[in-house]
Order: sequence, then C-alpha cells, then structure tokens
Amino acid sequence: MPAASEELTAARTEEIIDACSALYETMPFKQITLGKIGAKTSFTRTSIYNYFQTKEEIFLALLEREYRAWTADLAALARAPVPAGAFADSFARLLARRGSMLKLMSMNLYDMEAGSRLENLVSFKRAYHASMQAVCACLSAHFFVTEEQTQQFLYAFYPFLFGVYPYTQATEKQQLAMELADVPFRRYSVREMAGAFTQTLVCGFAARTEGDLGTPSEYREG
Repeated sequence: MPAASEELTAARTEEIIDACSALYETMPFKQITLGKIGAKTSFTRTSIYNYFQTKEEIFLALLEREYRAWTADLAALARAPVPAGAFADSFARLLARRGSMLKLMSMNLYDMEAGSRLENLVSFKRAYHASMQAVCACLSAHFFVTEEQTQQFLYAFYPFLFGVYPYTQATEKQQLAMELADVPFRRYSVREMAGAFTQTLVCGFAARTEGDLGTPSEYREG
C-alpha cells in the first residue's frame, strides 16, 4: 500500500474513533449507531465499512487506544520513578485520566468483544497485555518485588479496573434510589479509590531507597 494511502487510512480510522468517542461522552452505547458515527466524520457514512464492519469494532478500537495511552503513561512512570510513598497516588492519577477506558470496561466490554472480528480482538488483547507489562515495570521501578507479588498485584488490580467506574459515576437517579433505600452514599473519585486500593496492595512491598530510584536494568533496553 502506498504511503499516502496508509496515511489516509490511519487518519480516517482516527477520525472515526474520535467521532465515536465524542458521541460516547453524551450518549449511551446502545443509542450510538454507525450512521451517527458516520455523520460526525468528513467523509461519506458508507465509507466507514472500509475500516470497521460494526460499531463494536469502533468502540473496541477506542478502548485499545485508551489502553495504549495508559501504557505510555505507565512507561513514563517506570522510567522516572517517584519516591515509593508517592507511588500509589501517582499510579492512580494516571488511571484517572482514562475515564473512557474505565467506562467501556465496566459497561460495554462483552458487547464490544462479541461484535468484533477476531483480528480486531487480537489487536486489543495485545494492547491489554502491554499495559500489564507496563504495570509490572512500574512496580519493579519502585519496589523490590517477586514474581509472585507482581502476579498477585495484577490479579487484584485488573479486576478492580472493571468495577471502579460505576462507584465513581453514580447518576442522580441512582443516588435518589440509594437515599430512598437508606443506603449511605459518598462520592469518590477514580484517583481516590484507585490510590487507596493501590496503597493497600503495595503496603507490604519492600520500597527501593532514594539511591535505588531509577529504571531497573532489565527494563532499560526496551
């Protein structure tokens, strides 16, 4: 494929994803259609089928893009470690920037995966796995951790990702229902919840000293 065609394909793919992202900020997943997404692009609606076959594939591409952005932030944190006592908040602050990622994971992941072609799903799973590797690099840059400790962190933190969004985004209707049901409610931010949870997970880890801060050699090469 000529370079110009590759650039056009990449630009149009991003434009489609951007249109989907903009709609998702104000509309629920079920109300968003390929037609509505196409109407927000600069080219014909039917041209979308040259890039995506279903709206689920577009949403999955949006989620993959969110994961890649989070992974890049995590890699930066691993390259420039903060004092171990500040790790949990720094880690949580990066996650708080990924609102669309958390929303999609909590509410629409099953539909996206079921409605996407295998090759699209494989691409997403690679991005998902890359984020896990970046989390591992962050832990190793800040703490002396064993492989078992790292795995325990991953298998606690990643399920947490799937449920944190609803706890931080209660609607007025949900809040009213809790009030009428006499259920106590306090609003927490993603940063607050993720920070507290991360701190609990790392509290038993041996922190690297100030002299140890820096990217471990095993991660420096790539």
